[in-house]
Amino acid sequence: MKVIIKVIIVSALLLVSKVNAQEFKGEATYKSKRKIDIKLDSTQVDSGMQERMMEMLKKQFERTYILSFNKEESLYKEEETLGAPQPQGMQVVMIGSGGSDVLYKNIKEKRFTNQNESFSKLFLIKDSIQNHKWTLGSETKNIGEYTCFKATMTREIEDIESGISFNGDKDLSRDENAPPKMKEITITAWYTPQIPVSVGPGNYHGLPGLILEVNDGTETVICSKIVLNPKKASDIVEPKKGKEVTQEAYDKIMEKKMKEMEERFRSNGRGDGENIEIRIGG
Repeated sequence: MKVIIKVIIVSALLLVSKVNAQEFKGEATYKSKRKIDIKLDSTQVDSGMQERMMEMLKKQFERTYILSFNKEESLYKEEETLGAPQPQGMQVVMIGSGGSDVLYKNIKEKRFTNQNESFSKLFLIKDSIQNHKWTLGSETKNIGEYTCFKATMTREIEDIESGISFNGDKDLSRDENAPPKMKEITITAWYTPQIPVSVGPGNYHGLPGLILEVNDGTETVICSKIVLNPKKASDIVEPKKGKEVTQEAYDKIMEKKMKEMEERFRSNGRGDGENIEIRIGG
């Protein structure tokens, strides 16, 4: 009789554990900021224009994102806001900003779907999740009420320098015929095992706990609010609309479109008045 009771109790505990794992969900709010250091020629841009330009660039990178997650899936999207107005005669070209409209990740199946609108066309980028080689550290700090542990990894990226182009006369991008310059960056993340999900903001994941802060040397994304098991949680629905492509195919399309846009800018930028192109690398 005792053995039967034990089996029943153990079975019940396993069932409760399974149900809790299935129902565990949450929403995290993240805010991003980017360090911008662009030197402007005072002979071509007066102090007033420079101040407006820096303020506009700062607002371009101050964004708010919502991450909905459970044990197996997550959905990361930017909170809808009015875009920062651009001063007349100024064109901002974001290169390597890493933004995405809706990013769905399935950790269990090791794949992602990124629905992204670029150049007035909707894309559905589907590919495998990249395995990040994190180095776990023992250093800790508190973010809100959560104890977070430090993790780092290095990554090699193309060194796209920030630059300014006046009326198309000075293009600070690299020579198209030259091999791309590469640089190594260190990415620092802070994660909390108190929330046992292997996800985080943007393309970051793979740690034994929710990532609450990440910094790549120029951009910082930090969690400002967490709600676990909310009563009105947003459904995690994988995007379905858009032209389906792989990440590699999408990158090639964007590279081609950027070159076309640069050519149009150079050919149209020699009219009356002053046109300024600002290129942000990273």
